[in-house]
Amino acid sequence: MKVIKRNGAEVDFDAHKIQAAIHKASLNAKNPSDRLNEDDEIKTTQIVTDKCEALGRAVSVEEIQDMVEYELMKQAHYEVARLYVRYRFQRSLVRKSNTTDDRILSLIECNNEEVIQENSNKNPIVNSVQRDYMAGEVSRDLTTRLLLPKEIVDADKAGIIHFHDSDYYAQHMHNCDLINLDDMLQNGTVISGTLIEKPHSFSTACNISTQIIAQVASNQYGGQSISLTHLAPFVQVSRDKIRREVMEEVQILGGEVDEAHISEIVEKRLHREIEKGVQTIQYQVITLMTTNGQAPFLTVFMYLNEARNEQEKKDLALIIEEVLRQRYEGVKNEAGVWITPAFPKLIYVLDEDNVRQGTPYYYLTKLSAKCTAKRLVPDYISAKVMRELKIDKNGDGNVYTCMGCRSFLTPYVDPETGKGKYYGRFNQGVVTINLVDVALSSGGDEDKFWEIMDERLELCHRALRLRHERLLGTLSDAAPILWQYGALARLKKGEKIDKLLYGGYSTLSLGYAGLYECVKYMTGKSHTSPEGKPFGLAVMKCLNAYTAKWKAAENIDYSIYGTPLESTTYKFAKCLQKRFGIIPGVTDKSYITNSYHVNVCEHIDAFTKLKFESEFQQLSPGGAISYVEVPNMQDNLEAVLSLMQYIYENIMYAELNTKSDYCQVCGYDGEIQIVEEGTKLYWECPCCHNRDQSKMNVARRTCGYIGTQYWNQGRTQEIRDRVLHL
Repeated sequence: MKVIKRNGAEVDFDAHKIQAAIHKASLNAKNPSDRLNEDDEIKTTQIVTDKCEALGRAVSVEEIQDMVEYELMKQAHYEVARLYVRYRFQRSLVRKSNTTDDRILSLIECNNEEVIQENSNKNPIVNSVQRDYMAGEVSRDLTTRLLLPKEIVDADKAGIIHFHDSDYYAQHMHNCDLINLDDMLQNGTVISGTLIEKPHSFSTACNISTQIIAQVASNQYGGQSISLTHLAPFVQVSRDKIRREVMEEVQILGGEVDEAHISEIVEKRLHREIEKGVQTIQYQVITLMTTNGQAPFLTVFMYLNEARNEQEKKDLALIIEEVLRQRYEGVKNEAGVWITPAFPKLIYVLDEDNVRQGTPYYYLTKLSAKCTAKRLVPDYISAKVMRELKIDKNGDGNVYTCMGCRSFLTPYVDPETGKGKYYGRFNQGVVTINLVDVALSSGGDEDKFWEIMDERLELCHRALRLRHERLLGTLSDAAPILWQYGALARLKKGEKIDKLLYGGYSTLSLGYAGLYECVKYMTGKSHTSPEGKPFGLAVMKCLNAYTAKWKAAENIDYSIYGTPLESTTYKFAKCLQKRFGIIPGVTDKSYITNSYHVNVCEHIDAFTKLKFESEFQQLSPGGAISYVEVPNMQDNLEAVLSLMQYIYENIMYAELNTKSDYCQVCGYDGEIQIVEEGTKLYWECPCCHNRDQSKMNVARRTCGYIGTQYWNQGRTQEIRDRVLHL
């Protein structure tokens, strides 16, 4: 069993330290009759040890101390308990004299287990990542001590809410972006004080795009998305350029070549340029290191009917085909073995011209299925369902990409053009409510549940307002690439960004987590059951009613967001266990269920799961994604295509989760297993039993995106517990 120290380092559990602390407190009792004898000390220590073991995970020092206090009071050792509490308080005052030193030092020495496993796409050993984490620790310390009200800090610490990305709050930074790449490429931009004009070839457009992506990633802290449609016009630019070059060569050689042969030569050279351009994007994105210590969290959108004419659509198809082909191939690891990269995330839109056999672009859909079966991407958006859900005030249905893994903008009509606008918009930030805590705090009383829900949502509202107000007054000079040079706007130097924070141009996200456990506690049933589902839907409708009320009152576009908990799933679970103990089916795991998802242990078939979750996805307009867990499907692409067609008809946004692993020690390329030893989980090769994470490549879908740097114990347990849906 492991103990997590206050600086985040993980050490072996030692019961003797508990007994020694009790003994010291006992010795300080003035009246000998108040002191504990050795048997009482041993008894209390054993009870606390048993409680720690029952949790089935690493316990924090604070949790152990809480248990000691409780047991001393329970056994009527009031004076010793008082002395124990006083000593604990005195030590906390000493620690508060400098709250960040220990955490930073443990981080540098890679002893901080919490930070090591905080982000599944950051390598905490690398200097640049450590610098980001160090800056984050200082920023978080400033935020919790000086910038946020105590009620928000306390609620976050207790796991009642989660104030996302508090390590970035000290700066005037925001969450996710939908980059207006079209504007930046067509009208030029400025990067690091250098004018970048409209590119004269497809390959140059790709190169400039990667520079834009890196700059944007260094000026915000969330995901960003681009559309391949914005690169498509440059295919024709290159085609014309190559044709001129070929004609010049023909003239120099003095020969005569018919038009058919010239066109054939042009298209061959064009395909090579498209191949190189796409390769530039893929390799640049995964090898770039931004100021936040990781590759840019990029999503690439592939939607054929976003093209403005038939020729552009055909050229877009050429780009999409090459992106899928290269992603299917993968990238080579340091040993030269083809593996699955985490980024960029790919989204492929299913529509009437590609979803069925016999449609013009069905060949791309088949290639997508092949790629998904091997490399976990692309994910799928149904244009049909999205047009039904994303209706703007003109009554038009819209199809557009999310920002990062799942954060969706709400429909918006540009007052200048009278048409829907999505590129150039952004999300201001996220605060998540822990629905499980609301349920447990109510004790199962439904009237009390809704009272607590009202209180907690207003707490979230105050926290979201802080996000908004932190951005108010920000000058465009703070991030020129975003606010002045087209990524999000073309504001003047010295101009404030305030007008972009109102009227629906940007969004604020109210996240939620643990709907399954919430319903389970309140009704005794899963939210997939006839008994539990109505309560689950009522919770979702309540969330939407509140955001609608806030939006109407403040002219700020609040929306409901199905939070992709990564490390926070473990944090929430530990907080719930600390506050309410172990409750079977509710708090007996080291994780809680993401957003509205079906619990990972629940046996349900893929089609039923997608159909069920589609109702809840509709009630998460600020972002949501559903998935089905599948085995190796590379030899069963027809089943993949059937699932894709079902997605098209029934749900807006979904993905297929499979496995893509490799052991560098023995060459095994099957599924790396999760094994348990004591109370800790380890990744292990089933062939050679290698447990060295630096000598294996593991790719798992975590929260809508792929992670490759491993996860904390809570998320690892969740991954282990997943059942197949197909």
